[in-house]
Amino acid sequence: MTLDLTGITSKAALHQLFKEQLGFEEWYGPSWDAFWDSVVALVEMPPVLTLTNWQEFAEHCPRDMQLLRQVMQDYAVEMYPKQIVLG
Repeated sequence: MTLDLTGITSKAALHQLFKEQLGFEEWYGPSWDAFWDSVVALVEMPPVLTLTNWQEFAEHCPRDMQLLRQVMQDYAVEMYPKQIVLG
């Protein structure tokens, strides 16, 4: 599965995209803890989730991009062989 991050320039917009496209619960809010809980325990994730056109988000939200990269690394360990990658 591929998610296109074109035009995503805020943490809230990124998390809304995740909520809509990955089928997160209605109560899901824009936090990395909620994202982690959702991808490891609450929704059936695809074998590989590829995030494309992420550079604009990284420019606008460098701290959140750093947190996303850490989540991706932790996810690869916790949920092997599933992974979230940047495309």
